[in-house]
Amino acid sequence: MMTGAGPAAVLFDVDGVLIDSGAAHNRVWSAWAGLRRLDPAYVRQAAQGRRRLDTLRLVAPDLDIAEEHRALDELMAAEEVHLRAYPDAARVLGALRTRWAVVTSSRREATRPRMERLGLPVPEVRICAEDVPYGKPAPDGYLAAAARLGADPRHCTVIEDSPAGIRAGRDAGCTVHAVTTTHTKDQLAEADACFSTLERAVRAVEGVLWEMPG
Repeated sequence: MMTGAGPAAVLFDVDGVLIDSGAAHNRVWSAWAGLRRLDPAYVRQAAQGRRRLDTLRLVAPDLDIAEEHRALDELMAAEEVHLRAYPDAARVLGALRTRWAVVTSSRREATRPRMERLGLPVPEVRICAEDVPYGKPAPDGYLAAAARLGADPRHCTVIEDSPAGIRAGRDAGCTVHAVTTTHTKDQLAEADACFSTLERAVRAVEGVLWEMPG
């Protein structure tokens, strides 16, 4: 856990924290589940905070992973137009004066273009689905981001929106601030603190020196 004046780095999840994509991903997984005759509610729940690969292995271990990736890519392509950055995301990222990175369950080929298209700053350090052997709730992504930044994970703060992401951050040794964009406060109880918006979550990070533009 972080102690002292402030964090060495802030590590952000992307979906549900910077980008309002929850409804789109739920529609994609529901449509895919219907095509594969699986329970949509079960599939949606399994996908929360997890890499697509891990979700497929969990809910449909007998299906061809490459083929299912292609099917999901087609469904997601139709949803891209509905994605939006959260209103405070670009301002918050632009105002940060501490080092930061993103740790996402999305694939690398989608992460940077999506952030750029939605007007979000893109950090040099981006840990994506294919960059680690194990996805959330395993801590690998947050450990990798801290290592790339040369920061002690115990001195980093993670911003997350899902129970799987919170567990990943805590198991990495980070302080975790949760935002209630996709889950209730009760569902995010394992976080060190819980906030209604990204801005409030970042403002509460002790010692972060930043100024919000008017």
